[in-house]
Amino acid sequence: MLYALVAVNAGASGLNHPARSAIIPRLVRPELLPAANALSMITFGLAMTAGPLLAGVLVAQVGYGWTYTIDVVTFTAAMWAVYRLPPMPPEGEVQKAGLKSVLEGFRFLATRPNIRMTFLVDLAAMVMAQPRALLPAVGALLLGGGATTVGVLLAATAVGAFLAGLFSGPLGTVRRQGLAVLWSVTAWGLSVSAFGVVVVMAGQNDGAEPTVWLIPAAVAMACAGIADSVSGVFRSTILQSATPDAMRGRLQGVFVVVVAGGPRLGDLVAGVDASFLGEGWAAVIGGVVCIALVGVLARRQPQFARYDARHPEP
Repeated sequence: MLYALVAVNAGASGLNHPARSAIIPRLVRPELLPAANALSMITFGLAMTAGPLLAGVLVAQVGYGWTYTIDVVTFTAAMWAVYRLPPMPPEGEVQKAGLKSVLEGFRFLATRPNIRMTFLVDLAAMVMAQPRALLPAVGALLLGGGATTVGVLLAATAVGAFLAGLFSGPLGTVRRQGLAVLWSVTAWGLSVSAFGVVVVMAGQNDGAEPTVWLIPAAVAMACAGIADSVSGVFRSTILQSATPDAMRGRLQGVFVVVVAGGPRLGDLVAGVDASFLGEGWAAVIGGVVCIALVGVLARRQPQFARYDARHPEP
């Protein structure tokens, strides 16, 4: 039953996130899309950071039953607020939802190189340079500290993403948004490689207390969080600006698949690489491969680097 409920929850989330992202261009002017997407990143990062922390406190104080009850009550209030919003049907010719409409969305994506690039560069980053699966072994065997070290490294990534959103005002002035995506994904690869270098230099340590190497490792992960957040802001903005309203929800659905599925494949790749190379070198090589793939994609699709927010071209 628990697996079934988690599956229902994931399915509902797969409908919720595309719809929520697709309506943003209907609510703000085009020049405010980067700011709106940055705000979305802030709320997501804050929820992912504060939510588990608050849940842990509540479970310790009142137990699982009351914690889930509080969650249900707050969800009910949020659902009522959403229900009270006015309807916002998509503009233009709309196909009835079904397999045909899904295929139509993929056909549309196949003819839109700039939009397609936002997915490909994200896959390059998430599949080839996703270090999350390495963190438990890094904490247990290499940096010391065990679960505490893993928590610090995950929190550092979330803090980086939150800070990027908090100080995202200048992002609204960037016009070459495709070039900004390429540079931010490159920065992600560099940050992951830097994290790997720190782990390699730290050597082996399975002590209960983390070593001093945790500090530069956390800084590298925070930089990765900043780069990922900036990339996400511009990728979302390009997708929203260059997609007709009637197609936006379908492509946001593809976006969710990439965002959710890419890191899972990345966990697999990182785990396999670590079994042969070790955790540190797996991160180093993953970051380098990510940067190389971004270079190859940029060379094959040069107009993406010239994408201008003032004249969005799909």
